[in-house]
Amino acid sequence: MELKLTRPICFFDLETTGIDVARDRIVEISIFKVYPNGTKESKTWLVNPTIPIPPQTTAVHGISDEKVANEPTFDALASQVHNMIKDSDLAGFNSDRFDIPLLAEELLRAGVDFDMKNRVSVDVQTIFHKMEERTLSAAYKFYCGQTLENAHSAEADTIATYEILKSQLDRYTDLENDMKSLSEFTTRKKSVDFAGFIALNNEGKEIFTFGKHKGALVDDVFEKEPGYFGWIQNADFPLYTKKVLTAIKLRKLNTKS
Repeated sequence: MELKLTRPICFFDLETTGIDVARDRIVEISIFKVYPNGTKESKTWLVNPTIPIPPQTTAVHGISDEKVANEPTFDALASQVHNMIKDSDLAGFNSDRFDIPLLAEELLRAGVDFDMKNRVSVDVQTIFHKMEERTLSAAYKFYCGQTLENAHSAEADTIATYEILKSQLDRYTDLENDMKSLSEFTTRKKSVDFAGFIALNNEGKEIFTFGKHKGALVDDVFEKEPGYFGWIQNADFPLYTKKVLTAIKLRKLNTKS
């Protein structure tokens, strides 16, 4: 089944130095863009992460320090990446919990003001887990009847994810072929930031999900303990989490004035 699109959607995959969203860096990014008229384009970049790639990580994706030593840094590529995705919804495999948060960190670090306000995301892994619970290679075999060659190559993983989503729509007739509907189906919880440190309660208000203020309203915490905002801004939290909290604090200040 071909996707019903009202705007472009970018399937993308990252290979990285590790799994820490705040600290690790991209070593390869592949984007497969599908337009509403059916046109497709694909771009893949190797990236110099500017930090060492651990041997155990190289063992997974095959990308070593030597392989990317002369490749551009993400700073140099950020505008190209942003230009490709800026008008698009996003999709990937485990993208809501890893690829999108890490990409957001890299873009913000490079000075690109990235957010998800005017786009939706579709996490193909979530559809798979809700329906079957397997891995990307198994999903590709299950839905597409093919063996995934070059697993952990960003480009191979990206195109496989696109093919899996189309096959999922064929298989599950109760899934609506609409990106907003699929985004809602694949959203695991109502997180305000990508990392899940801030969520929405049943009344739609922002709350902390961690630490001594777990479950407390963000506005209330900032009112009663003004220094908590500064502590988070100076601590090792993701840049996007800090951006979201800054927006909440500014909203509160503007409401008072």
